[in-house]
Amino acid sequence: MADEPTSRRAFLRQTAAAGAGLVATAAALRAEGADPLIAQVQDYASAFGAPVDATPYGLPIRHEAHVVRRNVEWLTESPVSSINFTPIHALEGTITPQGCAFERHHSGAIELNKQDYRLMINGLVDRPLVFTFADLMRFPRRVLTSFCECAANGGMEWNGAQLEGAQFTHGMIHNMEYTGIPLRVLLEEAGVQPAGKWIYVEGHDASSNGRSIPLDKAMDDVLVAFFANGEALRMEHGYPVRLVVPGWEGNMWVKWVRRIGIYANAVESREETSKYTDLMPDGRARKWTWTMDAKSVVTSPSPQAPIQHGPGPMVITGLAWSGNGKIARVDVSTDGGVTWTPARLSGDVKPKALTRFHLDYIWDGSEMLLQARATDETGYVQPTKAALRAIRGVNSVYHNNGIQTWWVKVDGEVENVEIA
Repeated sequence: MADEPTSRRAFLRQTAAAGAGLVATAAALRAEGADPLIAQVQDYASAFGAPVDATPYGLPIRHEAHVVRRNVEWLTESPVSSINFTPIHALEGTITPQGCAFERHHSGAIELNKQDYRLMINGLVDRPLVFTFADLMRFPRRVLTSFCECAANGGMEWNGAQLEGAQFTHGMIHNMEYTGIPLRVLLEEAGVQPAGKWIYVEGHDASSNGRSIPLDKAMDDVLVAFFANGEALRMEHGYPVRLVVPGWEGNMWVKWVRRIGIYANAVESREETSKYTDLMPDGRARKWTWTMDAKSVVTSPSPQAPIQHGPGPMVITGLAWSGNGKIARVDVSTDGGVTWTPARLSGDVKPKALTRFHLDYIWDGSEMLLQARATDETGYVQPTKAALRAIRGVNSVYHNNGIQTWWVKVDGEVENVEIA
């Protein structure tokens, strides 16, 4: 297995030497006679296809019906206050379709129409305000792409490898293009008083999921969003209006946002005291750990995306992200972190957004211990799980950004493991 940095020329040279299996397969088909899928006219080419009005809202083709969000039944007592997972193993690029983007609810998704929607800004402001949805549509808009990651993404893996599949170990994340109003614009409209240092955001749903956010962050890059990926938000993602808090944990991205209060201090609500704090080895809890540090995962091959073609040319791919800015580098290891090869960052690398990486590779059919390691533009390097546990222990369920290991077996099947 060659671990030299990949270039087009090197890859083609390796393919010529190691890809004989592909040529042999083609030769076998010729020896058996013409491939009927090429030589014969198929049913789909013998009649009209579906008309343009068959599906007024386009849906995935039925052959991709397996690409869906999934939940883990034992994870919570009820699916109403629970989470499901993005099928990141089956997606490419960086943008997550809304229909595949994970959901996290504290009291279920609510149906709220635009006509009944209201957003209140009060507290330490000169002018308490209430906006209708129509009011919000009149303000200047901004478009940004950002990942939204649950603080508990990977939380089941703190004590060891448990779940089989990148969808379940790392799928509490999505990456979408949002359109909305910079929160700063609305706060300036209300006139924040000098004593105001924090905002407290609540949702219209029964849980309200109230969270405190420092005013500096609120005035920086937070968005009051009403579109995702060019269309209205889905119900489960906060239709008609949600908060977007780039780079920070997903529970702060309050959905169906109802009220933004300005205060001198943090409110210290249930969701930021008993929940969403990091329990340390000595029993103390860290709080205000909002930023999602640099992280990556190989999405293919992985347990839900095994190697099925046998030895030869293949593409190792995955995702990397950092709440501190852009991803600067992703390295891939096939031997459990002994040696590393730089992967190619594909597409437009954006700050606080998912980055796709690819590594063109020649697999010789032997076992691999496959890992990815991200480095962001601040110089922060994704840690191993052992290094993370040495400081944080194993009591927490939040902010696990340790390096993931996949054991690729000789038959191409893949298992979630840890290296002792």
